[in-house]
Amino acid sequence: MTTLPITQALISVSDKTGLEAFARALVAAGVALISTGGTAEALRKMGLSVRDVSALTRLPEMMDGRVKTLHPAVHGGLLARRDMPEHIAAMAQHGIEAIDLLVVNLYPFEATLAATSDPAALIEKIDVGGPAMIRAAAKNHEFVTVVTDPAEYASVIAALQQKGGTTLELRRQLAAKAFSSTAAYDALIGAWMSGDDWPAYLLDASHQASLRYGENPHQKAALYRRHEGAGGLARAQQLQGKELSYNNLQDADAAWQLVQEFAAPSAAIIKHANPCGVAKGADITAAFKAALASDPTSAFGGILAVNKPLDTTLVEAIGSLFLEVIIAPGATPEAAEKLAAKKNLRLLIATPETARSPYANWHILPISGGYLVQTKDAAAITPEGWKTVTATAPTPAQQEDALFGFAVARSVKSNAIVLVKHGATIGIGAGQMSRVDAVRIAIEKARSHGHDPQGAVLASDAFFPFADNVALARAAGIAAVVQPGGSVRDAEVIAAAEDAGMAMIFTGQRHFRH
Repeated sequence: MTTLPITQALISVSDKTGLEAFARALVAAGVALISTGGTAEALRKMGLSVRDVSALTRLPEMMDGRVKTLHPAVHGGLLARRDMPEHIAAMAQHGIEAIDLLVVNLYPFEATLAATSDPAALIEKIDVGGPAMIRAAAKNHEFVTVVTDPAEYASVIAALQQKGGTTLELRRQLAAKAFSSTAAYDALIGAWMSGDDWPAYLLDASHQASLRYGENPHQKAALYRRHEGAGGLARAQQLQGKELSYNNLQDADAAWQLVQEFAAPSAAIIKHANPCGVAKGADITAAFKAALASDPTSAFGGILAVNKPLDTTLVEAIGSLFLEVIIAPGATPEAAEKLAAKKNLRLLIATPETARSPYANWHILPISGGYLVQTKDAAAITPEGWKTVTATAPTPAQQEDALFGFAVARSVKSNAIVLVKHGATIGIGAGQMSRVDAVRIAIEKARSHGHDPQGAVLASDAFFPFADNVALARAAGIAAVVQPGGSVRDAEVIAAAEDAGMAMIFTGQRHFRH
């Protein structure tokens, strides 16, 4: 891990929180200070020796401070690689001094936006030189330390005092924060300038299309496509049908991601972001028929996703069923031609998403005043680590249905209960405030569509808090239960399953989907 000393720092900050203590600590460590405008004045009032940036550029600050650091003497000092002789030679030839530490925070555009809507005032708070220096130093973090937040002053001083310089690990962390800070700064400015229009870029994606409306007609909506990577619903090819709506895309994504769980031919029918039928089969048509049988009433107007190419046999099995969208990894020309008769059906051809951007693995939810961010629930669902906690063990067929049902359960809104028989759902209880109601609904759904829960496997996305869930399952003749476990009443729940002669599996892994 390379530790680099700091001999010269350029400081230019709008937020002067903690500046005096930081600057004094730098000077005490033998660091020479260079600064601009108001920051240089503030440092001198603290009794510290500081050179004006004009001493480097040999030009005065001009145009009301709009131009002061946009100069090769500054950017050369930040961007020069210290391990390349030609860079060192260029510095010597042009009198460019190395800058080892850049400390910059930007003009307060955010605070100004909160205080006024005057365009002229806001334009003057758009920093140009600051982001340019930050990006230069962050790019060259192998040799330069960049600080954009007063909260990081302590870590830099600690490194100087304890190690005589900053480590590559610290410089990389600070550089990542620096790039994030300029991205957020520019995003806010872009959003303000866009006004009521959608900004051209959002996070790591660009605006692909403005949709007719959002979840409801009074809401606006847009589709953004991630720059890096390939595949995924945002890059799906639409072969036919009218424009996709916000709800279509949301449901289609839920269906597409669900069928990616399985290697065997599988089909999922989604309605209002919840599966109403999921099945695997010997072929894609068999999987579709079993998924449809789970809840044919709810399937009307739903979204169908399959994980194998569409063929004419499947199209014939779909028959007159009204579906909003079908999404598949491919379609034979004959199948596509037959589906063309359904003018309102959207047919999408998609591939699984591959992306290296961290955003691809983040789930971002807006809340009042900010965002909640978590990684996606992408943990592999395998029987490794699963534990049978009853004397009665599941049969191999029940074990397979448990694995299938538990995978489906994580795509169902919590509280989620999934009943599975022979590789197909027969009843789903979704989005209930109590788990026992979700169990009751799943059983009622199964019976209302002619399915007998006798011998079925019940999958729960979270633990059973009470034994009443087992009592309902027992009365319905359910043979096995798969659930995460972890309740304070696990012993009661296990005892109830033992008394019923049911098999119970604990997975140790919860899959809430709110």
